[in-house]
Amino acid sequence: MIIDKSINPERDLYYLGGVLIDILSNKNVKEIDFMDLYALLKKKHTISINLFSLTLDWLFILGVITKGENGKVKKCF
Repeated sequence: MIIDKSINPERDLYYLGGVLIDILSNKNVKEIDFMDLYALLKKKHTISINLFSLTLDWLFILGVITKGENGKVKKCF
């Protein structure tokens, strides 16, 4: 879910999107490999690849990221 009343807010897309934005903002590159980004997020949180993909979808809808070349994630900020 995007926002939920659960006791685990770290599983919400809203929260995970913020964590990914923080990771992307600390990188000096404009594009990062999909799996490298997943590995960086997985170091901080236990997350499935499905939830990671949903989080990327959420950020894409917001216009924070877009698809880069060769399957990379491109930040738009």
